[in-house]
Amino acid sequence: MVGLKKGRYVARLAQTDADIQAAQALRHLAFHGTEGLDADEYDVICSHIFVEERKTGALVSCFRMLPLAAGNEISRSYSAQFYELSALADFEGSMVEMGRFCIHPEWTDPDILRVAWAAMTGYVDDNNVEMLFGCSSFKGTDADPYLDSFAVLRDKHLAPKRWVPRIKAPKVFQYAARLRRKPDLKRAQLKMPPLLRTYLMMGGWVSDHAVVDHDMNTMHVFTGLEINAIPPARKRLLRAMSS
Repeated sequence: MVGLKKGRYVARLAQTDADIQAAQALRHLAFHGTEGLDADEYDVICSHIFVEERKTGALVSCFRMLPLAAGNEISRSYSAQFYELSALADFEGSMVEMGRFCIHPEWTDPDILRVAWAAMTGYVDDNNVEMLFGCSSFKGTDADPYLDSFAVLRDKHLAPKRWVPRIKAPKVFQYAARLRRKPDLKRAQLKMPPLLRTYLMMGGWVSDHAVVDHDMNTMHVFTGLEINAIPPARKRLLRAMSS
């Protein structure tokens, strides 16, 4: 995965304190729209992956990966601050939390997301990861623009009963229990965050509620993806991109 090159872009692991600070600056710009540093205590225990433009070295995307030996370490994750995840403590395989994913707001090339997922695939394969999880965010704390998307999640993508994340955060939107509408599928796809859309295409699932996070100005759903559940054709495509 380190040094992965595809078209205009290269993916690599962050190596230095300056790299981490660059990731924190990009995250602040992407999440808050201003200059600053988005930093927390998880940065020092995560691996950080960069996607850069090859020609200029510009950082166009980044995310971090927190490896867990098995589900009994799930309480160490960032997501565990917001979701009651005791059901996942029974997961026996290795896990990785993918977090703080962002793309520079001035860069809209869809290949950036493809390269990021190729890098993630390489990381998963190199480390024999069996479950990928994290928080997938909708921008803003008003659910109304996303009701069709939430209705699709309710109808098609809720977590298996054995892994269901329970409510922990003080403010949530219980869309699966309370939302009553037939979704407009086109509008749902348009409003679905690209990262979440990719998770779902690979067989991912979500919590039955969204956490309202005013600090990050987002609503997010817990998202899980069991690697063995990825459709074979999709898995072959991802691995071809990461090789």
